Amino acid sequence: MRTGVQVQGVLGTSFEKSKRTADLFGIKKAYRDLDELVGDDEVNVVHLTSPNRFHFEQTIRCLDAGKHVLCEKPLAMNSDESGELVRRSKLASVLTGVNYNVRFYPLCIEAAERIRRGDVGDVFHISGSYVQDWLHKPTDFNWRVLSDDGGPLRALADIGTHWLDLVQSISHLEIQSVCADLQTVYPIRQRPLGGVETFSSKVNRQEQKLVDVPVDTEDYGGVMLRFKNGARGLMHVSQVTAGHKNCIRWEIAGSKQSLAWNSQRPDELWLGNRDCANQTLLRDPGLLSDTARSHAQYPGGHNEGFPDTFKQLFRSFYTAIEKHETSGKIPFADYPTFADGHREILLCEAILRSAREQRWIELGTHAT
Repeated sequence: MRTGVQVQGVLGTSFEKSKRTADLFGIKKAYRDLDELVGDDEVNVVHLTSPNRFHFEQTIRCLDAGKHVLCEKPLAMNSDESGELVRRSKLASVLTGVNYNVRFYPLCIEAAERIRRGDVGDVFHISGSYVQDWLHKPTDFNWRVLSDDGGPLRALADIGTHWLDLVQSISHLEIQSVCADLQTVYPIRQRPLGGVETFSSKVNRQEQKLVDVPVDTEDYGGVMLRFKNGARGLMHVSQVTAGHKNCIRWEIAGSKQSLAWNSQRPDELWLGNRDCANQTLLRDPGLLSDTARSHAQYPGGHNEGFPDTFKQLFRSFYTAIEKHETSGKIPFADYPTFADGHREILLCEAILRSAREQRWIELGTHAT
């Protein structure tokens, strides 16, 4: 609704949940199932936020019904599925996107513009991390830790792909090969009997009965990267780093200048210089490039944060849909597409194979 687009209805895991949510937010309809949703002619766009293992089937059903789709990441469970979704989306002549919302921090867009226009020069290397602590204890549990529900990669697929998508969109460089090492800190976790929501680990569960559950997905991953232009990269992800609730960091070293950014201080972009003083650019629409300014809606000094990145992604997606409906042509996408989501799954498969075989893996040469 913050985008100015009317929400037609909501579908949860049960009709009761759908109804509660609809009543809470004043939404017109609560759907009983996906059949009812895709059969509603008043629905033009579907946002899929279900667990990973449902993405492929649900997306196919939405595409077959002629709906535009914005899917939560990862796009699918493997590259066979994601490749098929790319193919099917083209045949359906609808717009499709993946929710890599982190791209839409205004200063990340500003960094991309500065690199595009040559301010940073040739990119030497890129480093950074994405760390959290919501799974820091063995009693922390969520469906994402189970490979049957989330896939064989967890930390890399869940948050690592955000970082990988982000730095490629900023640098305008594609990753060519990877060398990875993964660690499962807790091969056994204690699962409460009953549902557990994401980021709910601080809730007192002392009175809940716990059962041991084997875990085969990683809590930590470190990856060395090689980009197609010869640049190098290094990143790590962790969901067991105490004190970091949700921290994304990147630094890009170039022949003219370095840039760095931290999601815990999202309105600051660090500019590193060799022959003059370093600088900190504060997010102020009046100081940004035209492209970044279009995604910065608050005045300088008024923080623009995580929820706003979703708004900006949705605005870009719906603007493209309006252009598509007006012209009948597929417009240029300034948001993450199914093709981007497919690329991230190819990266995940290369990372998983690299960790298992303990060697560099070229993208496009590994089995799917």
